[in-house]
Amino acid sequence: MTVAMNDLDSINPATREFLQATHHNYINGHWHPAASGKTLAVQDPATGETVAHVADSDAADVNVAVAAARQAFESHSWRTMKPALRERLLHRLADLMEANTAVLAELESIDNGKSAAIAGAVDIACAIDCVRFMAGMPSKLNGSTLKPSAPFLPDTELFAWANHVPIGVVGAIIPWNFPTLLFCWKLAPALAAGCSIVIKPAEETPLTALFMAQLIEEAGFPAGIVNVITGYGHTAGAAISSHPGIDKVTFTGSTEVGRLILQAATGNLKKVTLELGGKSPAIVMPDADLDIAIPGAASGIFFNHGQVCTAGSRLYVHRSIFDKVVDGVADIARNMKVGPGLDPTTELGPLVSRTQQERVCAYIAAGMEGGAEILAGGTIPDSSGFFVNPTVFVNTSHDMSIVREEIFGPVLVAMPFDDIEEVVGQANDTRFGLAASIWSRDISLVHKLAPRLRAGTVWVNCHNVIDAALPFGGFKESGWGRENGMDAVKAFTETQTTVIAL
Repeated sequence: MTVAMNDLDSINPATREFLQATHHNYINGHWHPAASGKTLAVQDPATGETVAHVADSDAADVNVAVAAARQAFESHSWRTMKPALRERLLHRLADLMEANTAVLAELESIDNGKSAAIAGAVDIACAIDCVRFMAGMPSKLNGSTLKPSAPFLPDTELFAWANHVPIGVVGAIIPWNFPTLLFCWKLAPALAAGCSIVIKPAEETPLTALFMAQLIEEAGFPAGIVNVITGYGHTAGAAISSHPGIDKVTFTGSTEVGRLILQAATGNLKKVTLELGGKSPAIVMPDADLDIAIPGAASGIFFNHGQVCTAGSRLYVHRSIFDKVVDGVADIARNMKVGPGLDPTTELGPLVSRTQQERVCAYIAAGMEGGAEILAGGTIPDSSGFFVNPTVFVNTSHDMSIVREEIFGPVLVAMPFDDIEEVVGQANDTRFGLAASIWSRDISLVHKLAPRLRAGTVWVNCHNVIDAALPFGGFKESGWGRENGMDAVKAFTETQTTVIAL
């Protein structure tokens, strides 16, 4: 199959204007090139061509950004801003995002490879919803009054309260699979809590973060509250993780990098939130509605080209319906339209980079060498872009790397099971614990099975459903802490207790 390239002549004029602009870091309300003067190239994954250059920042730039964030946080204009005013700024940002949805979606597609149509309907829509949800939190972040006894002070009447105070300066490191959405997952709750922030997007996908910085500037946030710098993880990202002027780091990405961030954070014992890898099981019970389960299982792995931390990459199907389900998923895979993200008919776009394409292909080769059978895909189309055809493996076992390791691509491994005890053991036989799904019409069985799955989120008759109101995070090596919901806002605060002797 030959895949057509992106047609950049068809994009929104505002998108084209942004691509052609000079891109600098946004620090303290101004735009600055990297201190070193270096830049890094941004590639369109559908063509492999360079579409822009951004600042290649390092520790010097991080130092300047953290100093700006610290000064802004310590100023009374932000920490003591009335909750209603902070909410108003976040709503203004959401309004600007809504007005620029088309541009954000096109930039996301050109930067990441995903479908612009899906990015607009899912990524950007959910990002806006997150900002609006968090906009309501500053006035809801309430404390509590307490009734201390202090028996060693029998004649003293005491009054006490506990309150949530902003943690300080936040360092946020964003992955490349959902650049705008995860930018907002970090930004909005941190700002709602009253923190300032330094954000570094992935080096592969920096464009929407810089466009968001323009919108933040237009919304009127005080200078230094939000700072956006671009650069590599091993330089700028490492400098953020270890910086003594940062009070908390929030990171989404691989478990391996999460460990490095945790080690770097020990210097000043900064707080850490880590949303890491996954190898999520999708379990299809014999009573499942297959008209829902088959396309649902396919979507669970092939959505966003499989570049999803919660991707349903391990499919467990009851033996009585195994062939029917797996053949159905493989048939969907064979018929998916693979193409550039700017083509509105594309169902599966390219992977984010040549490196990621080679990684996924290496796993496919390892699976074949290990004796697994391919029912669909396993190849790459004829293109200069970073495409991999959607792939379905059967005849797999739990000792194979394609079953145990996170591939982060459109690769599904399917295995039959005979009873509940067997599938629970197999589903939990992983170092990850981010998500899982159950496909069944038996509500009693679902209530019994879901708590036994060691996963932060369990979906029933759906997969990859996220919402700003729902806490999100993982068990085991899938991370620390939770994002979204009130949990996310509180993660950017410290609890302070005040005691008064009356």
